[in-house]
Amino acid sequence: PAESLEFFEKRKQDHIRLSLDPRTQALGMAGFEFVRLTHEALPDLNFSEISLETKILGQNCSSPFYISSMTAGHEKGELINSRLAKLSQNKKILMGVGSQRRELNDSQASAEWKKIRTQSPGARFIGNLGIAQIISSTTEQVQKLVDSLEAVGLFVHLNALQECLQPEGTPNFKGGLQALEKLVSKLSVPIVIKEVGCGISTSTVARLNSIGVKVVDLSGMGGTHWGRLEGFRSQENSRAHRAAQTFQDWGLPTMECLVQAASENSSTELWASGGVRSGLDAAKLLAVGAKAVGLAQPFLAAALQSEQSLAEVLDQLEQELKIAMFCTGSRNLEQLQSRKVWTWI
Repeated sequence: PAESLEFFEKRKQDHIRLSLDPRTQALGMAGFEFVRLTHEALPDLNFSEISLETKILGQNCSSPFYISSMTAGHEKGELINSRLAKLSQNKKILMGVGSQRRELNDSQASAEWKKIRTQSPGARFIGNLGIAQIISSTTEQVQKLVDSLEAVGLFVHLNALQECLQPEGTPNFKGGLQALEKLVSKLSVPIVIKEVGCGISTSTVARLNSIGVKVVDLSGMGGTHWGRLEGFRSQENSRAHRAAQTFQDWGLPTMECLVQAASENSSTELWASGGVRSGLDAAKLLAVGAKAVGLAQPFLAAALQSEQSLAEVLDQLEQELKIAMFCTGSRNLEQLQSRKVWTWI
């Protein structure tokens, strides 16, 4: 049965509040400290020459950063998303939207995105559905969500731990690979498979690649931990609350996922998110092999403050990434990746 609007709003408000709570953050667990970039004392370029431009999902983007999926369909959602959409439009970066699950059963739920699209016609949206919804929906239903958003891609999120611990969870993943294989061949836009902070193993990347998935967002441990977060939504001393504490450090670190997946040299395009909090974190991920780097929580915190705060977060990230590139002698992202400027320590 469809979740009532009251419960939906409460759940989404809980998610925003708790994602800003330090107790839900697995910071320091992403593994960035194990990668060192090689300092180039004499770079043969000027800082002003450095370019962050790249092409992602066929879109010309000003930098490899993207806004990772967050929230939608409730009171604060529209304010947050209208600010994020303006950033996507003004800075030419991709933006993952919050789960479109509600739109499957509520025709009014897409109105928010239509309004935001009118305000920011140049925003580059990536749609978003969970694997449980992909399994239980037709290709036509999913295509309709993509079309209403005018999306350039579709995130399909895998959140096994969260679904197990969420009071309203639907941990029904059987038949997921077959459902994805069918969707990959029929959907009008590329599918990006993503985790939500527990990482994707190399063997799972290989399984996804075998059915035609071209892009995987590894989304490892290191940022907001949805197992911890759902635990705080449960009653204290309940079974779910205790289970969340047991699994509070569950997951594969972001950098570990990427190093392993990148070493396979498969045709899968790898994106990385999970605990990215600086341009230096991003530089390490890009050097190791990520095509794009995502953040959610820092953008969410800034979006709740002001448009200016939001723009400043991205400007800071881009400035730090450029410094890392200059100090490795990398004029562009291709050079950062092709010249092997990192070591595992």
